[in-house]
Amino acid sequence: MKTNKKLILGTILLSILLICLIYVTNITSIPENIIIFQGEKLNLNTLLGISLKTEDKNIETIQNSKIIQTSSNLALNEEYTGKVNLSVNLFGMKVKDVTLNVLETTEVVPLGELVGLKLYTNGVLVVGMSEISGIDKNTYKPYENTGIIEGDMIVQINENSVTNTEELIECVNNSKGKEVSIKYVRSGETIETYIKPIETAKDDYKLGLWVRDAAAGVGTISFYEPESGLFASLGHGIIDVDTLKLLDISTGEFVTTNIVSIIKGEKGNPGKIQGSVENQKTIGEVYKNTEFGVFGKVSNTSVLNEDLSKTIKVASRNEIKKGKATIMCTLENNKKEEYEVEIEKIFANNNEDNKSMLLKITDEKLLEKTGGIIQGMSGSPIIQNGRLIGVLTHVLVSDPTIGYGVFADLMVEKMKE
Repeated sequence: MKTNKKLILGTILLSILLICLIYVTNITSIPENIIIFQGEKLNLNTLLGISLKTEDKNIETIQNSKIIQTSSNLALNEEYTGKVNLSVNLFGMKVKDVTLNVLETTEVVPLGELVGLKLYTNGVLVVGMSEISGIDKNTYKPYENTGIIEGDMIVQINENSVTNTEELIECVNNSKGKEVSIKYVRSGETIETYIKPIETAKDDYKLGLWVRDAAAGVGTISFYEPESGLFASLGHGIIDVDTLKLLDISTGEFVTTNIVSIIKGEKGNPGKIQGSVENQKTIGEVYKNTEFGVFGKVSNTSVLNEDLSKTIKVASRNEIKKGKATIMCTLENNKKEEYEVEIEKIFANNNEDNKSMLLKITDEKLLEKTGGIIQGMSGSPIIQNGRLIGVLTHVLVSDPTIGYGVFADLMVEKMKE
């Protein structure tokens, strides 16, 4: 009898734990940031007792003009755009915050054009350190015990702003070997330290720091919005090769480029497109480098190899289906073409990084040219059913025919922030 009671109690306890796990899983599956387009309904699969409510204290205003509250589904006024703070509630108790971003319906021109990229940093980036030989033949490490490390951005020396390496060299030489105050930025925090430059030759002083103020390369410009003049590219940020951190930029520019060569990719060794950015025409200015791409504004539409009246709509991620799609990219002779791919997986709730969908290159012509996805193709627009669904971002090193794409709505959100 006691055994039966224990069995029943164990079964009840196990059932309760299972129900709790199901509810926790359901709540966890609701993204903290949700993106939809104007007029699109927000439909979340939630369990009994889980509801979404607006955080706005003026409930009636929101219900009348912005949101109609219907349990876990929200019907938005078709004209409403902007951000809405919501809470996920379990039987009336708040358990999670959610931000809903309603974007304007967006039409863009998919480009897929290979371009050159020049970025300039917000200060001077420290990329390395080394001991130096003084004019007295002794060796020194003036940076020791200053707190400065690789990845720090030097922005000021002795009250003088530093925006490039030439200004840093001038400030250091003007010190004549006297201790200088240096301000640098790390993770958004400005820190001050002091360092004594070492004379390495007559009137030539050094800190023992290796620095850089610019980066250049090639990539693919993804799409252009004629209404605003804005463009998006790459689908990922520019990472400094020495510090492996996202490059903090002040300005930059996109320029035309000539393809020099294409190195075919193979298992374990991704290929790449090599291009020249010297003596090219400016396409536009860069204003933002983010983990979801590089963004800017076109200033010279005449150099874009595209009919800018041929716009397509940016698809909601709910419209994306597994199956056939195409990517648009520029390879031989600066000629743009579309190539077939297969969308294999869709990570609909992922707003945290740029791995939104997994795709496979199936086009034999592209496989023959490149072996799959190669460096320089990042940013190639992905098109399905006549709509822009995303942008190519990464390749799997173990298999260059497979890679990731980022949702187009994430790119649009970052472009317009």
